Amino acid sequence: MPVNYVDFQTAKDADGLRMVVVTGVPSPWGEAAKGILHVKQIPWMAVKLDQANSALTEWSGERTGPVAVYNDEKPRAGWAEILLLAERLSPTPALLPADAAERALVLGLSHEICGEGGLGWIRRLQGVHAGLNGQPGFPAGIAEYLGNKYGYRAEEGDAIQGRVIGLLNMLTGRLDAQKQEGSRFLVGSSLTAADIYFAAFIALFKPLPPDQCPLPDAMRPGFEAMDDDTAKALDSSLLEHRDFIYNEYLELPLTL
Repeated sequence: MPVNYVDFQTAKDADGLRMVVVTGVPSPWGEAAKGILHVKQIPWMAVKLDQANSALTEWSGERTGPVAVYNDEKPRAGWAEILLLAERLSPTPALLPADAAERALVLGLSHEICGEGGLGWIRRLQGVHAGLNGQPGFPAGIAEYLGNKYGYRAEEGDAIQGRVIGLLNMLTGRLDAQKQEGSRFLVGSSLTAADIYFAAFIALFKPLPPDQCPLPDAMRPGFEAMDDDTAKALDSSLLEHRDFIYNEYLELPLTL
């Protein structure tokens, strides 16, 4: 079922779960949150992020998305906060294992994908670095804006690339190890939140095809731009796992 967008006032006046989301692009934090709600079949209203709407910003407490608001509870903007809320609202199917060690592993992998300094964060800085140095990446104006917002420092350019490659190699190794154990998932033998985050965040390297991800043609090259070493680290197994998770568990096409 496509995402149901409503105007801000309708969402504010309603009960239940409402979530502010970025539209027009496959923002991985938002797409992962949508995926979690889809897997758990949690009903919700979607509100398009409008940074010019001061009332929306006051209500959500943020100028970005996703931000989840449930009834009169405080807004939740962090990936882990949204996940834990979803686990509470719909305990099954569980996306965090009951086993403490596996739960810790899922949360650790999820942080390395979603958290500050994780795959999404550092891939964004990689695009900033490339765009500001005349290489394929974000257009210069967007690169400058994002760089100022997310703490880009030119002297860390080499470290940024190394971090991206290291994370991709780690995820490839994790999939390989799980395959040897007979599992198609990042942790254990069933779907967890880490798999959903993984699938959404690989869009920062290779978005789903146009019939599944209606990204404007002019924007697609900016997502896919990468240097040769990063392209080499984007192992085919990573794209295969993305496709497996989307085809088996998530909603297609994306509603951007």
